[in-house]
Amino acid sequence: MLILEKYFKLKENGTDVRTELVAGLTTFLTMAYIIFVNPSILGDAGMPKGAVFVATCIAAALGCLIMGLYANYPIAMAPGMGLNAYFAYVVVKGMGMPWEMALGAVFISGCLFLFVSVFKLREMIVNGIPHSIRTAITVGIGLFLGLISLKSAGIVVSSPETLVRVGDLHSAPTLLAIVGFFVIVALDRLKVKGAILIGILAVTVMSFFVAGNKFNGVVDMPPSLAPTLFKLDLMGAISVGLLNVVLVFFLVELFDATGTLMGVANRAGLLVNGKMERLNKALMADSTAILTGSLLGTSSTTAYIESAAGVQAGGCTGLTAVAVGVLFLACLFISPLAGVVPSYATAPALLYVSCLMLRELVDIDWSDTTESVPAAIAALTMPFTYSIALGVAFGFISYAVLKLLTGRVREVRPVIWAIACVFTFKFVYLGAG
Repeated sequence: MLILEKYFKLKENGTDVRTELVAGLTTFLTMAYIIFVNPSILGDAGMPKGAVFVATCIAAALGCLIMGLYANYPIAMAPGMGLNAYFAYVVVKGMGMPWEMALGAVFISGCLFLFVSVFKLREMIVNGIPHSIRTAITVGIGLFLGLISLKSAGIVVSSPETLVRVGDLHSAPTLLAIVGFFVIVALDRLKVKGAILIGILAVTVMSFFVAGNKFNGVVDMPPSLAPTLFKLDLMGAISVGLLNVVLVFFLVELFDATGTLMGVANRAGLLVNGKMERLNKALMADSTAILTGSLLGTSSTTAYIESAAGVQAGGCTGLTAVAVGVLFLACLFISPLAGVVPSYATAPALLYVSCLMLRELVDIDWSDTTESVPAAIAALTMPFTYSIALGVAFGFISYAVLKLLTGRVREVRPVIWAIACVFTFKFVYLGAG
């Protein structure tokens, strides 16, 4: 315990081992779905699902361990949801690129990512983000989490006529999610430690009695990783002209991960004068995780917004991320048990966290529309485009344009102009996908 205290500086951060471990378990439960969803999505691209399952667990574990041990931040990592869908449905199925070449493109984008991190170009970009946009990123992630959680709970469903509509509020999963939400909020308000985890476990237990959830055992041996390990095709990726694919992977990795890092760190109170003290270490951690994931056989690994659930449970050091990493490794052998927690059990936790993240809205200067409007655009477009990266892009572009049109060009840092131009070029010539 003393070793953990010294290494992670627990007392200095006002926390303890128990709190960090509970926070890690909380984060893990909210994002454990990825070990089942990622193989399903990449399986649609023709990749062996068993090998992808193992690659997902190992890539997530390594990413979390590097983030926790090297950067000492409570931010968990795993293959990104939007990135895996782009990999499978756009690059492989849409463009007809073999999945081995697509993995090669992910590896190349990871190399670029590592390059801009090593030379602190990415840190310069992050520190150049205006306060209003930085705040909007946190709010936008909150709205994004809200949409995801309401969908997972069955409260919001898709509709061809109105885009979205209310779901079946009489269904057992939805009712359990609603009950779980109020339990979590009440317990957290009463300062009960582990309130979010208690809520998740309570809904899971009740699901066996009223929602048809089934217990499928505890232990099972992991499938072989051989079908995807080191199967990336670098030369093939280069030969087909990879500018579009690599640029998309790179930009989404850059701003999805950066947005998540800033948003979660802000929520955890880890920003000093609006900046992350160990930002470059965090950036190096997720850069390394991308490269590792592509070698193992999965799409880009990135920081997860679900980390905010663990932060709300009290996690504020890298021990939380280490705990998540260990649990991902354990999932290699306890996949039946990990699959017992349904999405509607974790949805209440994510919804509560999303509600708390919206309070950052008060930090925006609403009297200055050249600050508030870009912030609002960035926050709103994240959930409505289902992409943190696109929200950040629209925020940067609108910020630069409005400052230009109102004669306040000098307030815009060069890095903002550069990013706005890059995104504009991408939208005009490469599309917004």
